[in-house]
Amino acid sequence: MEDLLTGFRSVSSQSAGRVILGGASAGACLAAAAALQALDIGSAPKGVILAYGFFHSSHLASREIQRRVRDHRRLTHSRLVLNAVNRNYAGTRAALNDRYAFPGGHELDGFPPTLMINAERDAMRASGDRFGAELLSAGADVEQHTLPGTRHAFLNRPRLDTFTRAVDLMAEWSLSG
Repeated sequence: MEDLLTGFRSVSSQSAGRVILGGASAGACLAAAAALQALDIGSAPKGVILAYGFFHSSHLASREIQRRVRDHRRLTHSRLVLNAVNRNYAGTRAALNDRYAFPGGHELDGFPPTLMINAERDAMRASGDRFGAELLSAGADVEQHTLPGTRHAFLNRPRLDTFTRAVDLMAEWSLSG
């Protein structure tokens, strides 16, 4: 996190506060946490782009989403496995409650404008949908998209039409604010 914030501060000092933080999957959680920490020290980013992230220390069971998950992700992105990964990432059970480890479920007042792009067939979408609702409840300006037919990590596949759609959404959103 410190490296991310150091990079953010360095770029911000040269960009007159026009920096957008972003990330996908675990990187989305890191970007959201860095935005919170930057906000807390008085240097919030211009905006945040979050793609198919997970933001809560404990993944929610969603039968509707789980029915849409296919192939190996049905096992590797199961609630049990994702919760174990989160415990490993946090390092201790107490750290699971740290808002800079998992910003979901914590105070989000003042959170910067946010673009959220979720994958329709992604078990992690339950956390993304919930985090989006939490941001809206906190008064954040949030634009949410769930791309039809997509699975987790579609931004790793530049030949997919959904890759292009997501990049276009990011560019349009970035330029509109």
